[in-house]
Amino acid sequence: MEKYKIVRLYFDNFSQRVIKKNLTGEQAMAHCSDPETSSSTCTNPTGILRTKNKGAWFDSFTTQ
Repeated sequence: MEKYKIVRLYFDNFSQRVIKKNLTGEQAMAHCSDPETSSSTCTNPTGILRTKNKGAWFDSFTTQ
């Protein structure tokens, strides 16, 4: 079975970091479907602070 990882991508400096590993496709899609996984739709204090400090970002998934 193929495994996936979640990668957080930042627009301002084109950086990225892996935030989760060893997920099923269903788990990866569920994570990325959450509005809290993008600076344009997040409403929680952690996401808002991340946006303030690092600029626009979003989570994506890819195979490991």
